Amino acid sequence: MTLLAIDWSGVFVKAGEFILSFGILVILHELGHFIPAKLFKCRVEKFYLFFNPWFSLWKKKKGETEYGIGWVPFGGYVKIAGMIDESMDKAQLNQPAQPWEFRSKPAWQRLIIMIGGVTVNVILAIVIFIMIMWVWGEEYLPVKNLTYGIYADSLAKQIGIKTGDNIVGINGNPIENFNKLQTEIIVKEAKTLQVVRDGKAIDIAVPDGFINKLNKNKLDGFVEANFPTIVDSVMSEAVFTKGTLQKGDTIIGMNNEYYNNYYDFANARDLYKNKVVDLKVIRGKDSVTISCLLKNGKVGFFPVTPDKMFGTEVKKYSFNQSVPVGFKKCFETLSGYIAGIKQAFKNPNENLGSVISIGKIYPNVWNWQKFWTLTAIFSIILAFMNILPIPALDGGHALFTIVEIVTGRKPSDKLMEYAQMVGMVLLLSLMAYALGLDFMRLFR
Repeated sequence: MTLLAIDWSGVFVKAGEFILSFGILVILHELGHFIPAKLFKCRVEKFYLFFNPWFSLWKKKKGETEYGIGWVPFGGYVKIAGMIDESMDKAQLNQPAQPWEFRSKPAWQRLIIMIGGVTVNVILAIVIFIMIMWVWGEEYLPVKNLTYGIYADSLAKQIGIKTGDNIVGINGNPIENFNKLQTEIIVKEAKTLQVVRDGKAIDIAVPDGFINKLNKNKLDGFVEANFPTIVDSVMSEAVFTKGTLQKGDTIIGMNNEYYNNYYDFANARDLYKNKVVDLKVIRGKDSVTISCLLKNGKVGFFPVTPDKMFGTEVKKYSFNQSVPVGFKKCFETLSGYIAGIKQAFKNPNENLGSVISIGKIYPNVWNWQKFWTLTAIFSIILAFMNILPIPALDGGHALFTIVEIVTGRKPSDKLMEYAQMVGMVLLLSLMAYALGLDFMRLFR
């Protein structure tokens, strides 16, 4: 990829969305620490957006606090007097404790200060989701719009569902929103599924233990919206040795094997990873053959997705209706993220990423609905990551404080210092590894 081939306008939009979104999240997270610290009469020495080793992009002293912007966009921090934190400033700890220092405050006050950032991020995510539901509503793919029915994966086949079926009901009750189909099967503890197959309505019994299996599998391997493989756009890094794919092409086969849906085609690609293959393509009324290299098992195109192919509908909510829906969206996001973490660490080289990967998620055309949706998603992710009981994170500090409250014994400053050092090494190593993976992907 050359520099001239990069869509720089899209890059700048993504960068602007990323900086604004994470600026909001980090500032509000740090305010969650700052406000209770001030309420409990702690001295706050620094309040920074992003980290500032060696120098700051901007700083200003107001009262006892230095406010500033760092140059390393990995978060932010507040430096509270008498607390072992990211700055690793141990000079204060060698002096007698002062009334305005963090270490002089009761354990319950220190706990509130430590979990304040996480609390703010959770509240922020809920508020944003509520406002999204109220302002824009909920866009979904209607079951009735699935022209090709569903794609039956391994779990679906186990109970007799076939590709091309359309699941239209659960326990005799019709279902409208395909996006909620699998969740509804679990929530309603489905005993039967109403299916339309070849124009005929049939009931499929859900065997005992299947719900647990689906839940344990985090909804993977069940059903997806079935759709043909139609090219929406071609990536610049795609490698063609004969002809090229074009927008609107329909891929129907590969190396003399034919596939009538995207998922069968996608599964077949893994058999030819990093090999040159022949693609059978329908273009208008013509049939053409295109040869390409499957780099890491990918052709290098984006397909027309089911929501774009079949059309979506929007469900509007009043403000009162949007409140419970916003709460539900928040915790659905958290559940999905936890499942995603497990997948990421099963194959970190493919799934782990840094701020570069996060930045790529933002659309290259400014869209406020997507912006606020991603901000809400990352707010709940930031809350979850920070509450993990790892030294150097809020959760690590909170864990030590809870142990102190339960046992009545305060951990020594030396123990806290070593724990902070270990936590920082672990976190910085993981961040460096993730950043390295992103740079490898960029150059690859």
